Amino acid sequence: MLGVCLLAAPVFSADLQNVPQLEALAKSEAALQLPALTDKQRLIAGPIDPRLQLERCDQPLKPLVGPGGHMRDRILVELRCPSPPRWHIYVPVRVVGTSLVTIAAHAIVVGSVLSNKDLRVEQRDISDLPPGYMDDPTVAVGLTASRPISSGAVITNQLLLAAKAVQRGQTVTLVADAGGLSVRMEGRALSDGLMNQRVRVQNLSSGKIVEGIARSEQVVEIIFQ
Repeated sequence: MLGVCLLAAPVFSADLQNVPQLEALAKSEAALQLPALTDKQRLIAGPIDPRLQLERCDQPLKPLVGPGGHMRDRILVELRCPSPPRWHIYVPVRVVGTSLVTIAAHAIVVGSVLSNKDLRVEQRDISDLPPGYMDDPTVAVGLTASRPISSGAVITNQLLLAAKAVQRGQTVTLVADAGGLSVRMEGRALSDGLMNQRVRVQNLSSGKIVEGIARSEQVVEIIFQ
């Protein structure tokens, strides 16, 4: 067996950054960035390797989280010493415990618009949950299944689409703002449209094909170029 002996000047513990304080600071920053914890959840930071032997910073440490640097249940916090000895470390922080999660109450076919009867909630271990899971079933009600969903599956954002505001061939009300006056006319949708999505419609009075935005069920706002 090979051994390695490192000779170095002694470093006194009073000159080192306190590791539990670093982990506490990382958790404090994570609490600001992550969704509020329930009484069944807590944060765990690190662990930070004590062999790092970080010299004590003589200024307040700066916790940073870059854009896209976290998911719903975990985050990577950078702790930076802004003055000499100028070091920085990354501390992972994660949520442990359980969370309510929305579950498919039965098999759901693609294209179905979800209702309360399609959903139920369970308490699940967060570490087992997929990204984008929904903890509030009311958020999923009214959305459309973008793919088949098996019974008992966790409902995620990736499985759902916003409900269609208009469907191709449907008679819609066209609304246009003409000089401060709201003009309404009858039209026909030439394509499906989600809420606030552009759709092509035909003015049934003039026969002209125009583009509009699906603002609500059966209502399309005409866009003037």
